[in-house]
Amino acid sequence: MNMARDPWTDPDPQPGDFDADLDAIDPRYVEAHPGDPDAKLTIVVGVEGEDAERLQQLAARRRQRPAEVISSLLRSA
Repeated sequence: MNMARDPWTDPDPQPGDFDADLDAIDPRYVEAHPGDPDAKLTIVVGVEGEDAERLQQLAARRRQRPAEVISSLLRSA
């Protein structure tokens, strides 16, 4: 059985999944920028329940703060 994929909720979006959505954007609302190599990105992560407990345990074993564990996981992804 082949189930239909939804790129908005699929844990592994594929190249081209959002092409139709991007094509539908009015070009008047799109700006191209060269980017800033010194820019920073802030990611807010909410962890609750058993996941929060596991994160705290992992951080304690590593002698790190939970935020440092998450940063490390993101860098290695």
